[in-house]
Amino acid sequence: MQKARIKLASTDISKINQTCDYIKGIVEKTGVVMRGPIPLPTKKLKLTTRKSPCGDGTATWERYEMRVHKRLIDVGLDERTLRLIMRVPIPEGLNIEIEMIDA
Repeated sequence: MQKARIKLASTDISKINQTCDYIKGIVEKTGVVMRGPIPLPTKKLKLTTRKSPCGDGTATWERYEMRVHKRLIDVGLDERTLRLIMRVPIPEGLNIEIEMIDA
């Protein structure tokens, strides 16, 4: 049996959840088997810099962090369902990958 694996990644968790709900609604309408959304580990990108521009003064630091949230959805392969999923409105800043896999 073949499946379509959908990978979602974004720094904004609400955009991912909104898109997952949209895909879930399409799958419920068409009656295809679906697994997910499976939350994958969040990648935390950290950056620490000195507050002082010249380096003099007290050692005070700025700490910045960016989190990349990821979700994985497996959908049974159905032409009509995939066509509807391809037309899902993708918000700015959301990365989406769709690949076919053998289960």
